Amino acid sequence: MRKATIILSFLWAIFVMMTPISKADNEVVYVVPIEETVEKGLHAFINRAVTTAEENQASAIIFEVNTPGGEVEAAKEIGRVLTSTNIKTISFVNKQALSAGAFISLNMDEIYMTPGATMGSAAIIDQEGNTADKKAVSAWLSAMTAAAEQSGRNPEIAQAMADDSIDLPELGAPKGKLLTLTASQADEVEYSEGTFATQAELLEHLGYEDAEVRSIEESFSEKLARFITHPIIVPILLSIGSIGLLLELYSPGFGIPGIMGLTALGLFFYGHMVAGFAGYESLIVFIIGIGLIIAEFFLPGGIAGVLGIAAVIGSLFMAGADVQQMATSIMIAAILSIAVSILMVKVFGKKMKFFKKLILSDSTNTERGYISNKSRSELIGKQGYALTGLRPSGTIVIENERIDVVSEGGFIKKDAKVEVIKAEGSRVVVRELTNLDK
Repeated sequence: MRKATIILSFLWAIFVMMTPISKADNEVVYVVPIEETVEKGLHAFINRAVTTAEENQASAIIFEVNTPGGEVEAAKEIGRVLTSTNIKTISFVNKQALSAGAFISLNMDEIYMTPGATMGSAAIIDQEGNTADKKAVSAWLSAMTAAAEQSGRNPEIAQAMADDSIDLPELGAPKGKLLTLTASQADEVEYSEGTFATQAELLEHLGYEDAEVRSIEESFSEKLARFITHPIIVPILLSIGSIGLLLELYSPGFGIPGIMGLTALGLFFYGHMVAGFAGYESLIVFIIGIGLIIAEFFLPGGIAGVLGIAAVIGSLFMAGADVQQMATSIMIAAILSIAVSILMVKVFGKKMKFFKKLILSDSTNTERGYISNKSRSELIGKQGYALTGLRPSGTIVIENERIDVVSEGGFIKKDAKVEVIKAEGSRVVVRELTNLDK
């Protein structure tokens, strides 16, 4: 009995040591920031964060949201990432979740806000700051409605955030004004599950006060990628790149403008590759294009340069996150490049070395020593007679030399006396003389 008791006690001790004290001790909660403008680079970061949480079997992901909004397509892609994961997703609006930020929050399982936080004002506008076309607005309203419905929220409130024709005066959004919910209003209409001042209070409310909290921050490369892929930065980089390479066409060799151009284009590809938009195939096409442009400085004909420019433009479209955005950025870069080209020609009097290979600029004039026909200017003033009739062309004889000529006027009969009055290359013009002996 004593041996049995000792053995059972030993086994019980091992069981207690291996059993978790509480469920929370094994739980992991990730905290991920959603800050600044919503763009394609943020989508890559959110995707990495969700993948990391899934790999580590996290219980929940708390997204601290503080954004004024951003690109519609980027928000939709982020929404698809959030709705496709099995991990519980929580939006903790700490200050503001406007426009695309509101849409992202609606795609999460739960929404919580801090006192003074706001959510809404999700009208869709174009790059010029004007209201988008009806087709785009309709698609965005459908997306907002679907996001609200899938999370069990009133879709009319989501629509009022994006459409100022909806009348909700009780929430401070009569017709003509977009809806923006305060923390208390969001709680009242059940768009928020609660209001908490700190993250610690929220964790306690969710029952994760004893869970392991892990933060995922953007890496330097991701921050750089978000900056580079920003809709304003992309045309700037492309403009610097195109102008730099253009200036190289006005100068022999390869110098500082070309290096600046290649650096700007290199940053463009680096940011888009880190963000997950560009693959190695676009980079390979870009490198081939640059190689052809450089080869143009050593090869005649201009064909290599034209193919190189086409390859570079094609690679930009391959790497771009959005075709329309890329087309606009390339157009801006092209207009600026044309302006610089005009400035170089009209103001500085520069000539593009590149097109000298495509255009024949050499002339075979007399000043360069080229003579198409022997000039007979020495015949001017000399006299002879017509060996044949001139009708008006024919042959004369001067000092026993037969010369093909044309008459100044009409017909000159055979044996008539003539005088040379003009000689232009091989064309010799004569005039008939009268009252002279042969």
